[in-house]
Amino acid sequence: MPVELNHTIVHARDNRESAAFFADVLGLEISAEWGPFIAVELSNGVTLDFATIPAESITPQHYAFLVSEEEFDAAYARIRERGVEHYADPHRQQPGAINHNDGGRGVYFMDPAGHAMELITVPYGGWPA
Repeated sequence: MPVELNHTIVHARDNRESAAFFADVLGLEISAEWGPFIAVELSNGVTLDFATIPAESITPQHYAFLVSEEEFDAAYARIRERGVEHYADPHRQQPGAINHNDGGRGVYFMDPAGHAMELITVPYGGWPA
């Protein structure tokens, strides 16, 4: 069997708030609640399992998601409708904008726990020839 990522735990101040925020922005649904975890499943079967931990214990992480053009349009519309601060760059120097890196589109925004979220329509380096 090839090695595949099955799930990862995402630390949150409030697991339900963070899972709901993420699911809402990407047009997904909360897929499971198990013990201290609230999961959101991605289209490739990987789940993000949100877990509440003390805020001072959260180390901000970066999560990047490859999405279709249509998914990007829908997610970006929700980001703007909800007034979520967003940026064209990871250093947050270009607020309220998207980028066109590698011939696609991308946007950065923060989740409620302070994790940097990124949506891209083309993988870094572009599509293989």
